[in-house]
Amino acid sequence: MFESRIQTPLGEVRLRSDGKSLTGLWFVGQVNDAKDNHDLEIKDDLPIFRQVERWLENYFSGKQTAITILLQPKGTIFQEEVWKILQEIPYGKTMTYGEIAQRIAKEKGVATYSAQAVGQAVGKNPISILIPCHRVLGKNGTLTGYAGGVHRKEQLLKLERGK
Repeated sequence: MFESRIQTPLGEVRLRSDGKSLTGLWFVGQVNDAKDNHDLEIKDDLPIFRQVERWLENYFSGKQTAITILLQPKGTIFQEEVWKILQEIPYGKTMTYGEIAQRIAKEKGVATYSAQAVGQAVGKNPISILIPCHRVLGKNGTLTGYAGGVHRKEQLLKLERGK
């Protein structure tokens, strides 16, 4: 596993990779920041890290850029289902935890699914921004929970909405 850090307008982020794909992107110090440092090699010149850095530069300059970076988040089957849905939320748009829960219930052929379970899976997202958990809102569009801090969530949404 390899690691690098880069600065963004919202603070320093830690990047992780298996050498080919991005496995993690966290704001340094956030809830769920990568604490496992076993067998890590600092390697700032890894091509995947440079690709992520260029994408983030474009993103923070307000350019809506397709994600062509190979992402490899690791989680439970349910978490990965939720993270897949997050990747389908369009730039500048949002969904609620409840809407995601309803979608999962429909896909599984059950009447309801827990929005709380969805919230827990969203909170464990290991690849911030690129897997846009900041686009998930609470009931009635309230800004709730973001491992990187609600203030960052608000800034990311403003950026995407051109405000």
